[in-house]
This record gives sequence, structure tokens and C-alpha cells, in this order.
Amino acid sequence: MNQRSAVRGRPSGTDGSDFSYRMVVDSRYTKVAKAKSRLAKLIIVQVVTQLMIAANVFVSLSKNESPDRVSVVSLGIGFVSVVAGELGRKKSRSNFLKFYVFGSSMAILLSVAYLAMSKFQLEAFQNFTSLETLKIAAVLLGFLVQLFVIGTTISLIKNMAPPKRAS
Repeated sequence: MNQRSAVRGRPSGTDGSDFSYRMVVDSRYTKVAKAKSRLAKLIIVQVVTQLMIAANVFVSLSKNESPDRVSVVSLGIGFVSVVAGELGRKKSRSNFLKFYVFGSSMAILLSVAYLAMSKFQLEAFQNFTSLETLKIAAVLLGFLVQLFVIGTTISLIKNMAPPKRAS
């Protein structure tokens, strides 16, 4: 009976002064957890932008137009890199995360380069109901998100690495 009453309050044998001997979680582990959470949200936004570009490609296919090869290649690279990024995030694999950053950057740069060289820019902004406007918005959103992805992923990889020992 005496043991049960001791459980309700402070554990016996401690007065709270042993806090300096308790284990403390290293700050890099909390940084990794926050970066993984932020990266998950960014990956979702990337998937949405990839789906917007894919919708544009499928609509052009339904109109019996040939889709631009750059968009198809960009979609392929983008989806493969997003899958690698999600696996790297979940399993803390820095090689997958490095591939993810490289692949998703290449995919968005291909799309940006294609838009910069195409004639659709002016026409799409003059006619806001055009599907090209959706594509331009998706690429610009993807480019903005990619900047955050690069920073977050580099921070995550840096904090996942074991600390360097001073010699």
C-alpha cells in the first residue's frame, strides 16, 4: 500500500536536483525532425505542381496535339526524384536526398528553360483561361518551391551527418 502512494507524487529518491545528470537530446536531432516535417510539406507541393503540368500534357494529348517532349521528360525526372526524396526523407538516406535535390532541380530548370524559349508566354498571359497559363503558374510555383527544397534538404543532410570530432 505504501508503494502505490509513492507513485502518485515525485518518485522516491529524487528531489529534482539530478536534472544535470539526465540525458539531453542534441539540438541537431530536433532540427532533423523539423526539416523532415518541412520537407514533407514541400514534397506535397511539388507533387501538386507536377500534377498540374501532367494535366496540361494530358489535355494536349486529348486534343490530338503532340505534347512537348521537354514537359514529358521534366515530368519523368520530377516524379522519379520526388519518389527518391520521399524515400530519403522517411529512411534518412542522404544519397537519396542528394539525388532528389539534383533531379528535381534539373526537372524544374528544364521546364523554366522551355518556357523561356517558347512563344506561349505572352499569349498565355493575355488569355487567362488558357491551359498554358496553368502550366506557367505551375512552373513558376515549382521554381519557387524548389528554392525552399534546396535549402531545407541541405540543412537536413548537414544535420543528419554525425558531428565531426575535434582532434
